[in-house]
Amino acid sequence: MAGKGKSTLRQRQTAHAGPSDLEHEHTQDDEHADVIYQNPKNRNQLELLLETHQGSAIVVAVLTALAFALRFYKINHPDQVVFDEVHFGKFASHYIMRQYYFDVHPPFAKLLFGLAGWFVGFDGQFTFDNIGDSYTTNHVPFVGMRALPAILGSLTVPVVYAIMKTSGYPTIVAAFSAAIILFDNAHIAQSRLILLDATLIFFMSLTIYAYIRFRKLRYREFTTEWWTWLILTGVFMACTWGSKVNGILTVFAIGLAVLVDLWDILDYKKEGHTMEYFWRHFSARATGLIVVPFVIYLSFFYIHFAVLTQSGPGDNFMSPAFQETLAGNEMLLNSKEIHYYDTVVMRHKETRVYLHSHVERYPLTYADGRISSQGQQVTGYGHNDTNNHWKIIPTKALPETGRGRIVRNEDVVQLLHVNTQTHLLTHDVASPLMPTNQEFTTWSKDDHSRHNDTLFQLVLASGNPGEAWKTKSGHFRLIHVPTKVSMWTHAEQLPDWAFKQQEVNGNKNPTEKTATWYVDEIITEALEDDREEEKVPVKVPKSMNFFRKFGELQLLMMQHNAGLTASHPYASSPINWPFLLSGISFWTDNDAKKQIYLIGNIIGWWTCTVALSIYVGILGADLLARRRGMDPIPDSVRNRLWNNTGFFLLVWAVHYVPFFLMNRQLFIHHYLPSHLASALIAGAVLNFVLSETINYPISVFGNKTRARPSQYADIGLKGPIIFVGFSLIMFLMFVFIAPLTYGTPGLTGEQVNSKRLLSTWTLHFAAKVTGET
Repeated sequence: MAGKGKSTLRQRQTAHAGPSDLEHEHTQDDEHADVIYQNPKNRNQLELLLETHQGSAIVVAVLTALAFALRFYKINHPDQVVFDEVHFGKFASHYIMRQYYFDVHPPFAKLLFGLAGWFVGFDGQFTFDNIGDSYTTNHVPFVGMRALPAILGSLTVPVVYAIMKTSGYPTIVAAFSAAIILFDNAHIAQSRLILLDATLIFFMSLTIYAYIRFRKLRYREFTTEWWTWLILTGVFMACTWGSKVNGILTVFAIGLAVLVDLWDILDYKKEGHTMEYFWRHFSARATGLIVVPFVIYLSFFYIHFAVLTQSGPGDNFMSPAFQETLAGNEMLLNSKEIHYYDTVVMRHKETRVYLHSHVERYPLTYADGRISSQGQQVTGYGHNDTNNHWKIIPTKALPETGRGRIVRNEDVVQLLHVNTQTHLLTHDVASPLMPTNQEFTTWSKDDHSRHNDTLFQLVLASGNPGEAWKTKSGHFRLIHVPTKVSMWTHAEQLPDWAFKQQEVNGNKNPTEKTATWYVDEIITEALEDDREEEKVPVKVPKSMNFFRKFGELQLLMMQHNAGLTASHPYASSPINWPFLLSGISFWTDNDAKKQIYLIGNIIGWWTCTVALSIYVGILGADLLARRRGMDPIPDSVRNRLWNNTGFFLLVWAVHYVPFFLMNRQLFIHHYLPSHLASALIAGAVLNFVLSETINYPISVFGNKTRARPSQYADIGLKGPIIFVGFSLIMFLMFVFIAPLTYGTPGLTGEQVNSKRLLSTWTLHFAAKVTGET
């Protein structure tokens, strides 16, 4: 800021302000402007025109029209499944077919896709199995489904504009932030496909907008309008959270801002801030920002469960009790009670192998020199044969007939291997592959010398005492009575001496969840006459408490999301994201040399990164100057930087920093919410650079406040010139990268190389660079 301008400001402060003017008033404590910095009549005419309602409306209308044009341009290309459309398009078809599925993300955005598909006439028969599958050939109305994220992505641009205008920034500055999103190739690419991010970012931006509107009404607390924007903040926050699992970060961002707000209200030095006053505010925020969002979030899952009533591909992720609530589920239709002396086949829940034994024995010594028992091998086998047959032998007196012969939870049993007439046994001998675990083998049924070592307790996963053991649904752990180990298997294969079958051993954790098995079928039944009452199975789906279903699904979502740790060629580290060092290949057409590569507009992304650095530098310099007794920034400007732009920085950080703590697969599209926040910061920094003043006041006056002198951000012609120039450069860069965004036209190898602005971009069809000799 120029020294001349600063001198003018100080002279005006002397001319217009005096202590008597401000006595006994309740000030808007986030902005302490007490002077008129500029006469609005002296402002540039173009600036005055842009600041009118009509001028602002024209600007936002143009931005919105361009947003729709860029996101709907050639939205029918490619007419093939692209990237994660294999998942989210498939989920939409499951909603239409009402088939249960499992996903790590909450259902709100996917419910919208299902609704959009139903609305445009999609019958759900196309299953989105592979990237590159043709929509046209399979008569899928994919344009209508892609239109939903395109609309939401387009509307994000005016919401970003509205956030800046509501925060008190000039029209040009608001348009600057909106243009960063408008011309960004990554946001456009995500908004043109059946993906979740457009929904996430749209509702995130609405949450920010609603919260700022709510904060502007802080001097009209508990009015209808105040409550409206508080509740709307909670509603939009729930929609963000319900769109994608990382939408929870928006909840944390608003939560932190609210804690800062409540801490300020708790200050007893402020007039009227009694504890009763504080608790009223606390209760209101708890209602609007905790209770309301949680109820709405629950409602998404209630609708999800109400729609998905048929058996589907997600059944096996859920508990048997959950599966039996789904019509057509195998457990519901084919589950049968197991009786003593039934011959059954058992499978491991995780790896799906059968419990198996054969006459071959463990070698005397293993490769590491350890000694085995040379007992009969017990393994996990991937195919069903007669060596998988086991008979359930009782260890207690049974009645001749009747339901007393049903095997029940916590019963102690023996398992007889039918083909070799030996009992399953484990003992304190190290297993072949895991010296810490016990070896499983068998023992002749006629030799009772090791009877105790053949005793196993059946523990059903449901945990209900005395519950009948059933096929399909009766998931169980088999606990060895003397040593308390669980029968367990893992994916590692045994050597050739065991035909590369899976090792079965005793896990020393008796509650190990992965040591879960189930009876796949009953091969031969004992006492057929006792089963007359079971001849006709009950086929009506069972009921299950909604909160039990909700809790089970939430736990599974967290577990599987954390388990997405496999490597991916386009995964990237969060440190790379602000600098746009890598992208993601969404789709390729080898014949036409076309590709969709998710990458942002490098001009916009680097501008945001520089703006973040400048902002942090400004705050640091201001703190240092004030430490030395200097006051380089007017209080009103400083408070706008700390409170408003600081809120944007909080949103950016909360949506970015947690990814450094995650071990799962991460991609550049995870940065898009933070990129939007950085665009808001970039606008605020531009306003600071262009003008020594701000638009003030922006908060709505209340009963305890009186009209304050207005001031205006003095950006003159500099603002429009910079905006037009910046937008032109952004647009030219957008056009340059557009073939990678839209997947058309096809590019030659040399053209691909020219688009590779950074050496870290892994584009397809690039020409080999040969050096001249």
